[in-house]
Amino acid sequence: MMGKIGLFLKNHLLPIIAIVVVAIGVVFVNASHSETNAKAGRTPIVFWHEMGGPAEQALDKMVDNFNKSQNKYEVIPQYEGAYDEAVQKIIQSHGTSASPALFQSFDISTAQMMHSKYTTPVQKFIDEDHYDTSDISPVARSFYSNKGQQLAMPFNTSQPVLYYNATLLKKYGITPPSKSPSYSEITRVAKELYAKSHHKVKGMTMEIYGWLLEEALANDKTKLINNGDGHQGNPTKINVNNPNTVKFLKWIRTNIKSGDFVNYGSGASAETNEIAAFLAGKLGIFVQSSAYIGQLTTGNKNKLGISYFPHPDGTKANGVGIGGAALWISNDKPEKVQKGAFEFIKYAESAKNQANWQVATGYLALNKKSQKEKALQNLYKKIPAARVPGEQLASAKPNNANSGILMEGMQLTRELEETAMETVYNGGNIDSALTTANKAMNANLLTTNKADGR
Repeated sequence: MMGKIGLFLKNHLLPIIAIVVVAIGVVFVNASHSETNAKAGRTPIVFWHEMGGPAEQALDKMVDNFNKSQNKYEVIPQYEGAYDEAVQKIIQSHGTSASPALFQSFDISTAQMMHSKYTTPVQKFIDEDHYDTSDISPVARSFYSNKGQQLAMPFNTSQPVLYYNATLLKKYGITPPSKSPSYSEITRVAKELYAKSHHKVKGMTMEIYGWLLEEALANDKTKLINNGDGHQGNPTKINVNNPNTVKFLKWIRTNIKSGDFVNYGSGASAETNEIAAFLAGKLGIFVQSSAYIGQLTTGNKNKLGISYFPHPDGTKANGVGIGGAALWISNDKPEKVQKGAFEFIKYAESAKNQANWQVATGYLALNKKSQKEKALQNLYKKIPAARVPGEQLASAKPNNANSGILMEGMQLTRELEETAMETVYNGGNIDSALTTANKAMNANLLTTNKADGR
């Protein structure tokens, strides 16, 4: 997370840094950036991304196949580190020869990218090419759009889902949760598992993670900020202390008091520990990104169950937003270079490539025609539950509540959400925790808007 220091840098120091960087020749660029030449007759498209490990290997393969599929452009992929780090490099290098033509930027940086005026909205090329976007997930597209204009194209996309140990539930004769479970339904399963296992298995956990709190609000059709969660205008007010946030935290508190809930805290260690406990058969249910399916099935002797993100009782699920990142086009490059960047985006969004991307990485295939591709069909035969995240994404109708929060300063907002969650998990007063968070969030929003001249 960027945190308070990162926010200060963005609002106050980055403009100065950008000037210094240009003046001294962009000294932060590492050696890997020196290889930007394409084969003779081809237009180079420098592509900055943040994919590491297997995802980087899958991306490199996609890029290589694109380069072999035509002879006009050559995409040159370059790894730029973590999301936060890459965003700063993108901002600092804009307008210099070192900047990328195409770049990947994560979900909560969307407002920052939009306000920077450093990008060409992909809507320009969609209109020029008469490119049909209807096959691409509407909910995913809506996250990176504003006032009917597509700013960027979603690429590596995940959704929060509920994982459960289907083998353990069967062992103890417990009816598993439905495909789209309610809060009380999950509580029932967690309590039964904890009781019937003679307290050897904890029923459930929910990581202290601002993203999950935001998704609970999205699924309850509740907007965190005004102006349609930022999609209808620049946000000026945040309201985290609302009845549906209270409802969500009271549900968590109910499970904590019952003893079936285990608190692993927040951050990477929380995710590592909850996954380890789940794989060891010591935890029955947890909510996390759909991108973990591969990790949860490789070498796991237990059958994996997956349901949609839970919703409050008596309320129809509104659908949750997405996580991940999108592909953006820099506006400081010649028209032909920008056009080449869009050609790669279209290639990456094709049914076959999206299917292969999901199989290789766990990120969701965004093209609805991908479901008919052999690669995905084979995955579903091997892991039937792997269908569920994509079905959750496809079932939601985009609206302002489930299309992401278009606001700068989201990193600090999430830290404040997590502080409130931690207070509640530890027995603190819900109203007091949310009131404190609300005050700090709005103070930060006011500062951000003033710094950006809005």
